[in-house]
Amino acid sequence: MPTLEQIQTKMKQLQTQADALIAKKAQAAVDQIRKIMLAHGLTTEDIEAKAKAKRETKAANGSTSKVKMKAASSLKSKAPPKYLHPKTEATWTGHGRAPAWIAEVKDRSKFLIAGAEATVAASVGTASKAKTVGKKAAAVAGAVGHRGQRTGPQPAKYLDPKTGATWSGRGPAPAWLAGAKDRTKYLIG
Repeated sequence: MPTLEQIQTKMKQLQTQADALIAKKAQAAVDQIRKIMLAHGLTTEDIEAKAKAKRETKAANGSTSKVKMKAASSLKSKAPPKYLHPKTEATWTGHGRAPAWIAEVKDRSKFLIAGAEATVAASVGTASKAKTVGKKAAAVAGAVGHRGQRTGPQPAKYLDPKTGATWSGRGPAPAWLAGAKDRTKYLIG
């Protein structure tokens, strides 16, 4: 009966033979591809452009996997994509939960799309300015906010005659009013 060392030696020899056969087949395939490329005057850029066009038409027809559908849907989102996976061409806007391909990466700068940082910063600046202007206009006009309630500071409805403290009636009642059985005597005008 063979020993463990003999079996492991045999396995290493067989693995070496298998690797040599794989390399030989791969080289034969590469040689055949180069021959066809030379015969038709093609470059690797031509082949990649055709493959990219084919992927895009598949995505447009809806016959893609869920991963590619997520990548396509991120392109359709309101925010432009900020990060791009170089191999799968999946994108991420930088908002929401990070996809698996970038979640554990410490330095995300290698996935940044050129010019995306400036575009994103400009759009964020514009959006925040618009929100600020909208909030100021709402406060000035006494606009209705969340769930039909006014936003901003409210006029006082209750007054403590002893201390002069006031309460608008929103939020938790202060201690001087919380224990009162009849709040009407604290009402202002």
